[in-house]
Amino acid sequence: MSFSDVPTVSVDDVPEIGDGVVLLDVREADEWDLGHAPGALHIPVADVPARIEDIDIDAEVYVVCRQGGRSVGVVAYLNNIGFDAFQVNGGMVAWQRIGRPLTADGDTPAKIY
Repeated sequence: MSFSDVPTVSVDDVPEIGDGVVLLDVREADEWDLGHAPGALHIPVADVPARIEDIDIDAEVYVVCRQGGRSVGVVAYLNNIGFDAFQVNGGMVAWQRIGRPLTADGDTPAKIY
């Protein structure tokens, strides 16, 4: 499976999270804790099948990981079972590079790299 096999969008083209739009962050908990997009849904890649009910099947689902490797498989899986999912090219590294908002829990400033 490759990037060309799944629908992909630039971080610039990810719409605002809200009604009808889900940003699914599939990174591990330690990566999430460092920084993530406000309003994103966090489900580590290995947990996606078990937590599929947590993802709105009627929404456009934008899947993000650190740089794009893990999200490819998740997008293929979601689209195969009826979701409208897109891989976010460049992942959270690209998200931070272009200055999209980040948040983190606690007193530490949010960062991806």
